[in-house]
Amino acid sequence: MTDNHVQFLPDSIGIDLRQAELIELVSRFAPGDGLHQTAIAPLQLIRASAPAQRLPSVYEPGLCVVVQGRKQATLAGEVFTYDPLHFLLISVTLPTIGQILEATPDKPYLCVRLQIDAREVGALVLESGAGDAQAGPQERGLRVSRVSAPLLDAVLRLLRLLCTPQDAPVLAPLALREIYYRVLTGEMGARLRQLALADSHTHRIARAIELLQRRYAEAVRIEEVAEAAHMSPSSLHHHFKQVTAMSPLQFQKQLRLHRARQLMLTEGVDAAVAGHRVGYESPSQFSREYRRLFGAPPRAETEHLRHAR
Repeated sequence: MTDNHVQFLPDSIGIDLRQAELIELVSRFAPGDGLHQTAIAPLQLIRASAPAQRLPSVYEPGLCVVVQGRKQATLAGEVFTYDPLHFLLISVTLPTIGQILEATPDKPYLCVRLQIDAREVGALVLESGAGDAQAGPQERGLRVSRVSAPLLDAVLRLLRLLCTPQDAPVLAPLALREIYYRVLTGEMGARLRQLALADSHTHRIARAIELLQRRYAEAVRIEEVAEAAHMSPSSLHHHFKQVTAMSPLQFQKQLRLHRARQLMLTEGVDAAVAGHRVGYESPSQFSREYRRLFGAPPRAETEHLRHAR
């Protein structure tokens, strides 16, 4: 008889309860604005109390789950918006423009970010067969997908371990594996699987990106990049543009400009020095390309950002 009176919460209510607990946990362990490292190595928490201007950033492979607020990432003109209903998957390193759209002091933007370990994902694919579905046409290295209740449960279990750090060394790897598994068995499974498998186009493009990152300030021949990716130059160019929305040389140029901007902001060097350090021989060319990407000349753009802070 008593069993007949058991009531289960509708999933939408369950998600609301999970969301409330996630907000409480992220608020507790990210008490101030900015990026917060946690005791669980791959886990970072982000908080912002106000909308932000468009900020250039280099996104590393990872998973971003927003628990409050809204943000967008722009890659070569394409916009990807993520919020509490949609997570962002980054499958390769990408220079992007990020902007927090919704945040207030009372309801700050709160985000859970996980760095993806491709080896762990690969081991899980081999062990479980998850994500075995055909990938279909190759897509961008940024993708947005709807958050499922099982994925939200797994993220919540991981964050709860911040409250019991003595349990984290044993239980955090299990929670991370479950998060990977939930993504692999969802609509983004093929995308994540591509990142982990050594013979996939995405994995080969990731190797090309690694070379460009190491040698961003050098003149690199496309043949060298293709060799690192185990692809022909024509195949590299085709697949690289599908994943990153730009050619390898355009990608390298953006890495240079992002690094120069970082030098000017964090080390206070002037534009001519920053441009030279990242491989530009012509200060006028550096200034012209910097303005084209960031919307203002180097000095004006960095001064504006310093005052905005």
